[in-house]
Amino acid sequence: MIFTETKLKGAFTIDLERREDSRGFFARAFCQNEFKVHGLKPVIAQANIAHNIAKGTLRGMHFQYPPTAETKLVRCTRGAIVDIIVDLRPESPSYLDHVAVELNEDNQRAIYVPERFAHGYQVLADNTDTTYMVGEFYTPEAESGLMYNDRRLGLKWPLPIGTISDKDQKFQLLDDIEQQLRKRMTIG
Repeated sequence: MIFTETKLKGAFTIDLERREDSRGFFARAFCQNEFKVHGLKPVIAQANIAHNIAKGTLRGMHFQYPPTAETKLVRCTRGAIVDIIVDLRPESPSYLDHVAVELNEDNQRAIYVPERFAHGYQVLADNTDTTYMVGEFYTPEAESGLMYNDRRLGLKWPLPIGTISDKDQKFQLLDDIEQQLRKRMTIG
């Protein structure tokens, strides 16, 4: 695996090191030892799959508060997405900054999302599938999110927004929840 740290400390894109022959290729997609070497949390509590029917679909911007903040390893296995992560660590120099990465079936790239980050993506092709390896169990009482179109975040989605869940449309703006967000995301 090829780990490339993004401008957000602790967030990485992970590319496959393909071993190709006449059959195709073989590549390691996850290894606890390699994750540890890069200072990443190598725990998988759940593995999830999302199937997205229509291009333009948006999922996000989701996160869980500590003590059940999640790490995520997200990969697009069919189709294509633009994945965006937002740093929600109040002590971080990149607090509220974001990174956008295209993940698709051709590049087979993954993104490692650290704890205390919001995560979401927009689907770029019909019938797109994504897999999530998540480091904590889903905890509904710790779940929250940010509005995908909050001006303060400045997220740029490549397509007009198509399908989005009712829940994702009801997240509050950062101005309304930032005090609580900072308090609940502070560790120590």
